[in-house]
Amino acid sequence: MPQLARRLFVLPPELEGAARSWLEHGERTPRAPRLASSVVLLRDSPTGLETWLGYRPGSSPLGVLAFPGGSLDTFDDDPLGWLGPSPQHWAEQMGTDDVGLARRHIVGAIRELFEETGVLLAGPDLSTTVEANSTPEWMRAREAVANQEKSFTEVLAKRGLSLRTDLLKPLVNWLSPDFAHHRFNTRYFAATVPVNQQPTLLESKGVWGRWVCAKRVIEERETTALGDEVGQENTVGLTLGELLVPGSEIMLEKMAAANGCIAYLSYKRKPHVYQPKLVEEGGKLMLEVEAAKTVAGEPQRER
Repeated sequence: MPQLARRLFVLPPELEGAARSWLEHGERTPRAPRLASSVVLLRDSPTGLETWLGYRPGSSPLGVLAFPGGSLDTFDDDPLGWLGPSPQHWAEQMGTDDVGLARRHIVGAIRELFEETGVLLAGPDLSTTVEANSTPEWMRAREAVANQEKSFTEVLAKRGLSLRTDLLKPLVNWLSPDFAHHRFNTRYFAATVPVNQQPTLLESKGVWGRWVCAKRVIEERETTALGDEVGQENTVGLTLGELLVPGSEIMLEKMAAANGCIAYLSYKRKPHVYQPKLVEEGGKLMLEVEAAKTVAGEPQRER
């Protein structure tokens, strides 16, 4: 069990109505969360660890700006080629006895990453991954999967590909606040981009997405620079805490403090469910999180 410290975060604007309703009408049974997976893409750069952030239209429980990810779907149970650690191994890593659920999260993570960025953690064997995935043919495949015209399984099988589950690393499990109207139970994973692949936006749905330097984003967290750059009605003039869910902000902090990809990925994390709770501080509604304290090898800045 990690050592925990109390942290306070800004309540994102899109959650304020739900939060006030929750308080006014009294606490009640929370809405059931949807299962989701998200992948934190990583790469080293001269200025520090970089990660891919994208804009999410609407009021996503993952945040206005978020790592690639989304809901699991029924197709994630379909049979497909599997390379790397077994679903049983993943269940142990994720701290669950439900092997089927663990498998679904892995498939969903790799599928969502493919849909949103084109990065495909798959290959014909354990020593090879797909290359040159930015062609019009691959974009059509992404669109077909995103629109559920084809299953992810079909796309892989047609090309003789299997999932490279060895390219994923488990991170953390975040649960949306009880008061939120749209809730996710999200498993986060990390991965580096395979050789000769580059993330790109989905043509039909992509609005904004790019590599960001984690250290710089955290240094500028109290400014509106990133939100202004995205340039959407619900991002302009907002600080980092108003654009991200607490889980994403904490992960960015840890990336900012990590000494490169290898150090970040090799850190041993124990399974734990984190959930923001609604609190009132000085007449202002905030989100309280019990987050892991600073640990040797993975320092974290306190706010």
